[in-house]
Amino acid sequence: MTRARWIGLGILALLVALLPFVPRGGGGDDGTARRAGAHRVTPASALTAGYGRVTPAYRRAIQHVVDTGLGQGRVAPSATPRTLVDHVVRCATFEGQRYCLGQGWTDLTQTQVQRRTTSQVARQESRAGTGTTRRRTGDLSTLDALRQAARLSPQARAAAQTAELTQAARSVAKVWLLRHQIQGVPLPAGFRARHPEVRAEAVPRGRATPVGTMGRSRKHWRDYPDRGVVLDHRHVAEQHRTYWCGPTTMQMITWGWSGKKRSQQHWATKLGTTTSGSAITSMVSVVNRYTGYDKESYAGPYITLDIGDWSFSQWKLLMARHVVDYRAPVVLHPVLLTQFYPYLDHDGSGHFQVGRGYQKRDGRIPLLGYFEPWNQQRFHPDEPYISRVQWRSAYRSYRANRAHFQHNVGV
Repeated sequence: MTRARWIGLGILALLVALLPFVPRGGGGDDGTARRAGAHRVTPASALTAGYGRVTPAYRRAIQHVVDTGLGQGRVAPSATPRTLVDHVVRCATFEGQRYCLGQGWTDLTQTQVQRRTTSQVARQESRAGTGTTRRRTGDLSTLDALRQAARLSPQARAAAQTAELTQAARSVAKVWLLRHQIQGVPLPAGFRARHPEVRAEAVPRGRATPVGTMGRSRKHWRDYPDRGVVLDHRHVAEQHRTYWCGPTTMQMITWGWSGKKRSQQHWATKLGTTTSGSAITSMVSVVNRYTGYDKESYAGPYITLDIGDWSFSQWKLLMARHVVDYRAPVVLHPVLLTQFYPYLDHDGSGHFQVGRGYQKRDGRIPLLGYFEPWNQQRFHPDEPYISRVQWRSAYRSYRANRAHFQHNVGV
C-alpha cells in the first residue's frame, strides 16, 4: 500500500473516532442531531458574540449607579416597599441598551421598572393578607430579593452591584444582536468595529455575503427544521425541596454540559439559594461561570432578557435559534399557574424550567420541550405525578413566562 493511501486511511480513522464528540442540537428527544437545512455550511453558523471589554464610558455608567446607592446609605429590610425599591432597583445604560439590577435587560425606563416592582410587592402583600398565597417552588419573590439586598452593608451591596453591572456591560453586543436578529432592530453605526467579540457568521457554500450585511443572521421560523432538541432526556431530576427549582434547573443544565451530575445542594450553594428561593440573575451568572454554553461557539454570554413586549412569533424564533443555532438550553422563568400547566393541582409561584426543544406542527401551535423540576406528588402524595420531560403548547409557555411580573428569561 502506498504512503498516500496509509495517510488517507489514518485521517479517515481519526474522523470516525471524533464523531461522538461533535456537539448535538436539533433532532430527536435524545438530543441527536438533524440537519438544519439543505445547504452545506461551515461549523458554527450562528451569529452571536463573546464577552466584550468594559469601556471607559461603561465604567462611568456603572460608577454612577453604584455611587448613587452609596450616597443613600443603609436601608432597613423592614422599610416600605417604595423605600426598598428606591434604594435597590436602579438601571444603567450601555450603548443604548438598558440594564436594571436584579431585572436584566429591558426597554423600560428606570422609573417604569421601579413602579412595576413596587406594584408587584403590593400585590404579593395583598395576597398574603387574604391568605391566597401561591405555592412557592423556588423563584425568589420580589420582596425577598429587596430585603436580601437591604441586609447587605452599603459597601457589600456596592460590590455586588458593580459585579452584576460589569457582567452586563461585557454582554451588550449579545443584547444588540438578539434585538437585531429577532426583533429587527437596526444595529447602530460602527457596531462591528466597536465589537470585535462578534463572531462572523459562516455562509452556505456557493453563496456570497452582500457587502455591508451580516450574512443570514436574521433567520425566520420557516428556516428552521421541524424539530430541534438539546440535552439528554435521561439527565433529569425532580427538586428535593420545595424551594429548589433553581438548583434543580441548574443541576440539569450543567449535567447536560459536562455529563456529570452534581447535587442540588451543590448548586443551591453556588446560586446563594435560601428558603426564599433563587434569583434569575444568579441563574444566568452560574450558567456563565460553570458551563461552556457561554462560549461564542455556543450561545455567547447568557443574559437576563425582558421579553415582555415580544410577540409569540419572536418567542418561537428565540427558542429555535437557541436550540438549533446555539445548541444550548434556555433558563425559562414562568409563573406556575394551572391555566398554563394543566398537570398542576394548584397555582404556584414564579418558577424555573429548562427550555430544550421545539416541535413544529402543521397548522397547529408548536410544542415546546422543557425539563420540569417540580413534582407536586413528592410534597403532596395525594396529587398526580408530574413527569420531568415535557412537551407542551409553546404558546402557553410563552404566556406563562410573560405572566411573570419580570417577564424575563435566561438566554
